[in-house]
Amino acid sequence: MGKWEVNTDTLTMEHSEQNRTSDSKGMNKTDILRDFQVSFFAMSRLVSFPWTFLEKDLESNKSSDLISDILKHTCLHSLSRTFPPSFRYRKLFLSELIRRQEAAGCDPLDELYDALAGVVGAEDTTECYKSYLLPSGDAVSLLENVALISEGTTGLVTWEAALYLAEWALDHRHTFAGRTVLELGSGVGLTGITICRSCSPNRYVFSDCHPGVLQKLRDNVRLNGLMSPTVVVEEMDWTKATEEQIRQIGADAVIAADVVYDPDVVESLVKLLSKILRCSSPEVFICSTIRNQETYSGFKQQLEKAGICHHVITGAVSHVFPYNRVSAIEIIQLSQL
Repeated sequence: MGKWEVNTDTLTMEHSEQNRTSDSKGMNKTDILRDFQVSFFAMSRLVSFPWTFLEKDLESNKSSDLISDILKHTCLHSLSRTFPPSFRYRKLFLSELIRRQEAAGCDPLDELYDALAGVVGAEDTTECYKSYLLPSGDAVSLLENVALISEGTTGLVTWEAALYLAEWALDHRHTFAGRTVLELGSGVGLTGITICRSCSPNRYVFSDCHPGVLQKLRDNVRLNGLMSPTVVVEEMDWTKATEEQIRQIGADAVIAADVVYDPDVVESLVKLLSKILRCSSPEVFICSTIRNQETYSGFKQQLEKAGICHHVITGAVSHVFPYNRVSAIEIIQLSQL
């Protein structure tokens, strides 16, 4: 599998760089270093890096200075020592830097080979750290599973809708400032931790039901220095949540990301949302990656049958995190008819 992925990245690298050439125009060295750093710590696919800019710099200067700077912002950065991306990912990244340097005929850079020596031969675990850099300069660092599906759940990795909702929250901080926020299906915690770090909620309640997800969620909340009683993690089974539990939370805002992916859970989700809207009348925002139009349309139909109306929130969000923006992602706000 590792060899297949390396070959795939290599085969598609040229095509992806052509798509990014226009994005790199007008960017200065500081922008490029930030781009490399953000992509590296989020463990983005190698094809998404601004290699064209690096290649042109190597060809024109015949110097490894930019590579040295890239190393300082990635593998040699203090964040990489504390919350390192996987061994395999760092090996692929460093190998690509070396390939570019050698192709340009630049003098070898000892620190580059030393960094590679530190990860060659190391065995990866089933978990790795991903760090998502905030506009403030802080980082949300998460322990995530390498596999997209593990322990019978998809909740142990960060999905695109969570990143999109976090970006929307950064653009609409007033929606959360000074309020009690309940998040349904929190997963590993990216959206909620971003809101806690940047949007000044009075109280934030993360929730999920899978034991493995809840443990990973608690670990990530602690990892990012969030403390109770203002931040809590609760078990919430959508089929068993009571009105008393909902009233005790007293949410002013309720959010959820990527919870409309399985027709089998839509019914219990809609029942829970009805209960929430009856109990405390909060603002409710649901963010979904639309993978299956039939499933998503079915969710909206069930909302209408339950007496819940929705409207789509339009407008672009600021691009803060690196992820595939080709997917159709939509945020809807809910209210009772």
